[in-house]
Amino acid sequence: MPAATTVPASRLAAWNEDNAAHTALWLSDTQGPAPARIVTADDTLSADAAYRLISQGTSLLWRGDFQNARQLLQALARRIDKKPLKKGRRPAQAPAATPLDLFNRHRLQQSQRSALLNRLLIALDANAHIGLRRAPQVQDACRAALGEVEAPFLLPLRALLGIIGAYEWQKKGIAIASLPGRIHVPYGVFSPNRGEYIDLVAQAPLPATDLAFDIGTGSGVLAAVLAQRGVRKIIATDLDTRALACARDNIDRLGFGAAVEFEQADLFPAGISRLIVCNPPWLPARPTTAIEHAIYDPGNRMLLGYLHGLPAHLHADGEGWLIMSDLAEHLGLRDPGFLADAIAAAGLRVIARHDTTPTHAKAADAGDPLHQARSAERTSLWRLGHSR
Repeated sequence: MPAATTVPASRLAAWNEDNAAHTALWLSDTQGPAPARIVTADDTLSADAAYRLISQGTSLLWRGDFQNARQLLQALARRIDKKPLKKGRRPAQAPAATPLDLFNRHRLQQSQRSALLNRLLIALDANAHIGLRRAPQVQDACRAALGEVEAPFLLPLRALLGIIGAYEWQKKGIAIASLPGRIHVPYGVFSPNRGEYIDLVAQAPLPATDLAFDIGTGSGVLAAVLAQRGVRKIIATDLDTRALACARDNIDRLGFGAAVEFEQADLFPAGISRLIVCNPPWLPARPTTAIEHAIYDPGNRMLLGYLHGLPAHLHADGEGWLIMSDLAEHLGLRDPGFLADAIAAAGLRVIARHDTTPTHAKAADAGDPLHQARSAERTSLWRLGHSR
């Protein structure tokens, strides 16, 4: 990229190669700050030497065979996973770790692991072509995830592989038992791969209504379920333009376009409804990546915003449905009585509650560091109404 580019310096990655200075676009909105130190590397670099470099804060711009880069990434992951976190000396009688300790330790380990692995970089040209031996064609996947970049750019190999995998899943789609077709989710939109909460919405007694609100629609899966159940009009909201585009595409593909309207909004649209549905992020912690905003809800902002805004938008005899896991309580991130107190404080009452158990693989994985909490988790659909 020419030195006179108008791209801000904070969005450029810089390195020296062949006795010349080079720059390329760094997608800071998805990958965080540009690497401070980049050196080129190829097939002559051993995994041990690569591990020492990334551990010292150096990023490696790969110039060798693409498939060898994938093998190197796997080798680095094995070395990282074998090496424990640096810890201070523990007392001889250290107290047993609490679920919250385990959660915080797990997130720290994952963050450190990601930071190290993301130091293996791949260069792509303005057309998202990789000029390496045995490199795949990734133009369509990059375009779907990143849009038109229109300049040479760098990506962590790990992120690129995630983009490729997400694109394959986007094309394949996710089968939903209660829908006539699959839900297709692009990179950057949360995937509804935990079907138990969708089944709750598909099976709960439906209030008599021709109008429903779907708050924070994401992929549009719950709006689709409501349309499939016969609700004649659904207004689906989300703040994320990518999510709205994804939801609109899914709704149209499933044939529900005439029933669902979309609004970019923070929580509620204008007006009132007899049925308002919301599946907020389940864990009150700080997200570290864009996709984690669908998992983590700092300070319970969306949860409390939904509860406290619900009375003003809910018909007098209507129901507000809240889909929520109790994993946060088992992890020590929320007090056990928090949700019931928040519901009462918002001027709401519990009409009924429908529970289910998780079916994802981690819930049965005894080797998972959070297994104790995951194995006790319950997902609930809370049917809420105005306090009498």
